[in-house]
Amino acid sequence: MIARVLFLLLLLIVLPDFYIHKHYLLRKKGYNTFWKVLFWIPAVLMVVYTLALSTGDNFVPTQIGILFLYLFLLGILVIPKAVFALCSAIGVLFCKLRHKRQNWGNLIGFILALFALYIVIYGSTIGFNKVKVNEQEFVSKDLPASFDGYRIVVFSDLHVGSWIWGREKLMEKMVDKIQEQQGDMVMFVGDLQNLQPSELEPFQTTLSKIHAKDGVYSVLGNHDYTNYISTDLATEALNESLLKSKQRSMGWDLLLNENRVIKNGSDSIVVLGVEDNSRNSKGVVTKRSDLEKAMEGVNDGAFIVALVHNPDIWHAVLLPDLKAQLTFSGHTHGGQFKIFGWSPASLKTDYGAGWYEENGRSLFVSTGLGALVPFRFGFSGEIVVMTLRKGE
Repeated sequence: MIARVLFLLLLLIVLPDFYIHKHYLLRKKGYNTFWKVLFWIPAVLMVVYTLALSTGDNFVPTQIGILFLYLFLLGILVIPKAVFALCSAIGVLFCKLRHKRQNWGNLIGFILALFALYIVIYGSTIGFNKVKVNEQEFVSKDLPASFDGYRIVVFSDLHVGSWIWGREKLMEKMVDKIQEQQGDMVMFVGDLQNLQPSELEPFQTTLSKIHAKDGVYSVLGNHDYTNYISTDLATEALNESLLKSKQRSMGWDLLLNENRVIKNGSDSIVVLGVEDNSRNSKGVVTKRSDLEKAMEGVNDGAFIVALVHNPDIWHAVLLPDLKAQLTFSGHTHGGQFKIFGWSPASLKTDYGAGWYEENGRSLFVSTGLGALVPFRFGFSGEIVVMTLRKGE
C-alpha cells in the first residue's frame, strides 16, 4: 500500500518542511543549528518510517498497528504542515501577481491546518467509534403479504483486525446493538477480516451471539479472500477454508453463489448470496460470481433479497439478469469521509452509500461498521434495519 505511493508520500513529508524552513524559520533570529536539527527530526523519522513500510511484501503489514500509528503520525505531523505550506505558497504567488504585501494565505493556511488536525484526531477516535442505527423501508408489490413488516438487520465491513488498542469492547457493544434491533433475519455483506482468519479469534465468541429467528446469512468480501498477503497457493486455500469454517462455526449461513428459502406459513422469500470478483494486491481479478448457480431452484416470481459485497458487481455483472427485487452490498464504507456533502467514494464508484435503482431493481449500499484504516469523519458506522412492506 505504501510502496504504491512512496514518491508522493516522500514529497508530502519533505516539501512542506523545506518551504517553512526556507521562507519563515531562516528569517528568525536565534534559529541556530540546535533548532534546525530539532525542526527536521520529525521529517527525517517519518521518511525512515515510510521507507521501512514500503519494503514489506504484503499490501499492509501483518502487524496492522504499525500502519495505524504511521497514518496517525502522518495526519498530525505532516498533513497540517502541508495544508499550511500550500495555502501560504498560493498566497505568496497571489501577492506577487497583485503586488500586495499582506499574505492572507498564512492565516487561511493556519486555520485550515488546525481544521485538518481536528479531522484527523476526531476521525481516528470518536468518529470511528460511533455507530448509528439506520432505519429504512422497502416497499414492493411482489412481497408476500405475510412478510409485510418483516425486519432485516444488515451490517457490513467489520474488518475485525482493526479493532485493536482498546477497541475490542466496542465490538461487544455493536453486537448488543445488532441484537437490540430484534430482526427477523440478520445479514452480513462481507469483509469480516483484513488479511487473515487469525484476526477473528478474539471476536469469535462475541460474534457468535448474533442470531435471529430466520437465521444469520453472510457473503465474502474482497478482504475475506487471501488477496492482500504474499503467500503460496496452499496457504491461500487454507486461509480461505479456515475463514469459511469460522463463519459457519459462529452459526452464520455463508452463501457461496447459493440461495435459501425462508418460509412463513404458505408464503416464502428467497435469500441469495453471490460471491465477490475481487482484485488482489497485484491487480489480478478472480471471477467468483456465478449468478446462474446462485439462482438454481428459485421459482419465477419469487421475492428475492440478494447479498453481494461490491455494489459495482451488482451493476456490471448481475444486472440485468438478477431477478432480486432488493440487493444489499457494502465495500465502499461511504468513503469514510464526508464534508460539505462530498465523499472520496464518488471518485471510485457511482454507488457510494444508500439507495440506487436500475432496471426496476433496488440496491442499498451500507457504509459498514469498520474499515481497514480506523478512521471515519462525516460517515459513522451503521447498522441498517430494513423493514419490508407490501405495497405498490
